[in-house]
Amino acid sequence: MPRSLRSLAATGIAGIVLAGSAVTPAVAAPTLAGPAQPSTSDRTSPVEARRVDSVPTPKLDWYGCYDYAECATVRLPLDYDNPKGATTEVAVLRVRARDQRHRIGSLFVNPGGPGGSGTDIALAAPYFLGDDLLDRFDIVGVDPRGIAASDNVKCFPTVKEQTKAYAGLNVAFPWTKAEEKAYVASSKAVGRACSTSGKPLTGAASTAEVARDMDVLRRAVGDPKLSYLGFSYGTALGQYYANMFPDRVRALVVDGVLNPNAWVGQGRARNQLQETRLRSADGAYKALHEILVRCAEAGTEKCSLAAGDPVATYELVAKRLRKKTLVVDDPDLGQFTVSYADFVGATLGALYDPYGWQQVVGLTEELLVLTDPAAASADRAKARTAVAQRAAKARQQRGYDFPYDNGLETFLAVDCTDGFHPKDAAAWPALVAREDKRAPYFGRAWAWGTAPCARNTWTVRDEDAYLGPFNRRTSAPVLVVGNYWDPATNYQGAVGSAALLPNSRLISSDSWGHTAYGTSACVTGAVDAYLLRGVLPAKGIRCVGDAQPFVEEPATARAEASKSALARAGEPRRGEPKRLPPVVAPLPVTGTLTVR
Repeated sequence: MPRSLRSLAATGIAGIVLAGSAVTPAVAAPTLAGPAQPSTSDRTSPVEARRVDSVPTPKLDWYGCYDYAECATVRLPLDYDNPKGATTEVAVLRVRARDQRHRIGSLFVNPGGPGGSGTDIALAAPYFLGDDLLDRFDIVGVDPRGIAASDNVKCFPTVKEQTKAYAGLNVAFPWTKAEEKAYVASSKAVGRACSTSGKPLTGAASTAEVARDMDVLRRAVGDPKLSYLGFSYGTALGQYYANMFPDRVRALVVDGVLNPNAWVGQGRARNQLQETRLRSADGAYKALHEILVRCAEAGTEKCSLAAGDPVATYELVAKRLRKKTLVVDDPDLGQFTVSYADFVGATLGALYDPYGWQQVVGLTEELLVLTDPAAASADRAKARTAVAQRAAKARQQRGYDFPYDNGLETFLAVDCTDGFHPKDAAAWPALVAREDKRAPYFGRAWAWGTAPCARNTWTVRDEDAYLGPFNRRTSAPVLVVGNYWDPATNYQGAVGSAALLPNSRLISSDSWGHTAYGTSACVTGAVDAYLLRGVLPAKGIRCVGDAQPFVEEPATARAEASKSALARAGEPRRGEPKRLPPVVAPLPVTGTLTVR
C-alpha cells in the first residue's frame, strides 16, 4: 500500500494492495456485461437505521496533511444504542479527486487485518489505484476504532506488563511441547487482560461497530450511498456493511474474501477453530505445492530445486528442522537461529508476494545445504551468507518495545468478538495438530493465532455485534474477487460469499500472492469499470495474473508487479501484530511475535 506513508512499511495487507494502473494484461481486458440493472433491495433494519440515523451528521474539520492529503478526527458513539453517551475518536484521511469537476463521490478503502490502517491505505492510493479512480473519487480511509490514529485499544497498563504476558508468543508458532505450554499460558494472559483492562473499547470494536461508523462517515462526506473497495479482512467489513445497510450501497468490491459465516461460526461451528472454518492453510498449502510441482516441470534452468523432487526436497528440509533447530553463525552479521516454524513462517510470508516462488525456492535451497553436514564447504559458506542476510533484514524490520504497540490487541479485539472460538486455550495443541494433518505445514501456522480468543479467557463481548444473515439483496451488486493461489483468504471464501449474496458477481483470477487487484489488467480493469460506471464483468469471468512461477514476462509487467508488491509490503497479515516484519520479510527470526 505508499511513498512515505508513515514510512512505506507502515501501510495497510493483511495484507494486500496491488498497483492498479499500467499493468500488462495476461488475458484480454474483460468483456463487460453492461451497467448493473437497478434491483429492489432489502432494507436496512429499523434497529440499525435508528442506531446510525440518530447520530447527527458530523462536520469533518479537514486540515492538510502528508503533503497531498487531508486529515480529520471525529468522535462517534462508543455504543450506538446510547448515541449521547461515551464516545471514541476515529481518524479519517482523504486524497481528493484530481478532477473535482467530474468527481463521482468518495471511495472508502480498507486494507484488512483486522488491525490494518485505513488512513495509511488511503494515503497510498496514488501508488496502487488506477488513474481513473484517482481522477473521479475522493479516496477515503478510516482507521477503525481502536486502531492506528483512532483511539487505541490497550489491554495492558504498561509495556513491561505487556511484554511479560506476550513472552510465550515469541515464536512463529509453537512446535515443541514446551513452546505450546508457554503459548497457551500467554494466550490466556492476553485474553484475560483484554477482557478486563482492555475495556470498554475491546467490547465495542467489532466489525459491526466499524460498519456503523462507516455509514455515519458516508453521510459526513456527502455521499447518499457507499462506494467501497476492501481487501482481505476488509472484505468482511464490506460484507457486514452490505448486509447491515443493503439499501445504502452504490458500488461495493471485495478482493481476497473471507466468508462471513465461516468468520463468525454458528451452531456446532461455534466450538470449532476459526481456521477449521476459513481454511486459510488449505490455500497456502495448495499454493506451495503448485509452486514446487511447476518447479519440477520448469527444469533446472529455471528452478534450481528441479534437480530432484522439489516436493520431497521441501519436506526434507522441514523434517531436518523439526528434528533440530539450525544455528547460523556468520562472521559479519552475527548468529541467528532458524527453526522449523521460522521456515514455514518465512514460506507463508513469501506466498503473499506475486513473486514469492523465488523466495520459496531460494530459502529452501539454502537451508537444504545448511542442514546437510556433508555439503561442500564452499556451498555452505554461500548458503550461510544468504540466510544470514535474510535473517538480518528481518531483524532490522522489527519494531521496538517502545512505544506501546497494540497490533496484536487490535486483531484480537475484532476477531475474538466477531467470531466464536473453542472454550479452552488448552485445547489448541490437539486442535491445531488436526489442522496440520489436513493442510501440511500451514495448519498450525494459521490456527494458533486465535488461541487468546478461547471463550473461557476472552470473556468480553460486544452485545451489538452482527452475527448475520449475510444473504441480503443490496441496492447495487457486490463484486467479489477470488484468487486461486491466495495463501491467506482461500479462493473458496470468494465462491461461498458470492453464493450467499443474491446480487453479486464473481471474478476468479489465476493470480499469485494475496488478493488480485493489480495483478493483471483483466482484474484491475473489471474492478475499476464497476466502481466508476457500475458496469459488471461477464458472468464466469476468469482472469490470469501477469506473474506466473518460472515464466518470463515483459519488463514492463515485471516493473508494475514489483511496484505492486512494494505497495502492499507493509500490510499486516491477517492477525499479525504491526511490530512484526512485513509479510514479504524473507526470514522471520526466532524471537519475533508472529501470530497470523
